[in-house]
Amino acid sequence: MEQAVETPGLTASDPTRVAAGGPSAPATAETAPAAGNRRWLPDWWHRDHPVFGPLAGFFTGMAYVIVIPGLYAAALKALVGYERAEELFPFVLLTLAVPIGLLVPQRTRTFGRYMVIGVVGTAVVVIGVAALVLYILVQRDG
Repeated sequence: MEQAVETPGLTASDPTRVAAGGPSAPATAETAPAAGNRRWLPDWWHRDHPVFGPLAGFFTGMAYVIVIPGLYAAALKALVGYERAEELFPFVLLTLAVPIGLLVPQRTRTFGRYMVIGVVGTAVVVIGVAALVLYILVQRDG
């Protein structure tokens, strides 16, 4: 069973399609996609849906705050040894320039905003749970 739909080169929210007369305009030689200009996309891929950008940004931020520091630490340990890796690990904070940089251009602002929310939300949850567990352990043994 094939799980893809054939879509024309233009999407429903493409400005050139809207400028050409909207989705109900008759297809002409200028607005009809060429036979070789077709893409295969999965049937669940709806990039023009208003929730796509925020969800993608939020979950990218969640993965970013978890995966990037781990990969950075593993690469440092493999390249320079454990002691030097401990000294260089704080430089992982420089990677926060990526989500902040996504906030600058208008085109990536929504994605960047939700990526920052994902990064901050994940960090708050991880730090909060760690503090709660540490508090419970100290109270139990203290």
